[in-house]
Amino acid sequence: QVQLVESGGGLVRPGGSLRLSCTASGTIFSSFVMRWYRQAPEKQREWVATIITSGLPSYAGSVRGRFTISRDNAKNTVHLQMNSLKPEDTAVYYCNAFVDGNDYWGQGTQVTVSS
Repeated sequence: QVQLVESGGGLVRPGGSLRLSCTASGTIFSSFVMRWYRQAPEKQREWVATIITSGLPSYAGSVRGRFTISRDNAKNTVHLQMNSLKPEDTAVYYCNAFVDGNDYWGQGTQVTVSS
């Protein structure tokens, strides 16, 4: 069983920045593929970014160049640095771990981009 706890959401003005964090339980975090997803009101959950065990990142087109995913294996933590935020980035952001064929989800953290 893997438990994920997100933090770092909040209200920010357009053009601002936020840094989300997700801390995972488990002693083999370095072997987890970690992802961020988001779900806006009345929309389906969408993939945002992935970081694989080697540290190689990948991004959805809508956030590439603005968001950066990173991982700190010593702290069992994955981060999502979000810059140049837009109102359309408003959503609940979820951390996901893919471990041994199973998906684990955090509880989500709200990000609101509004003036």
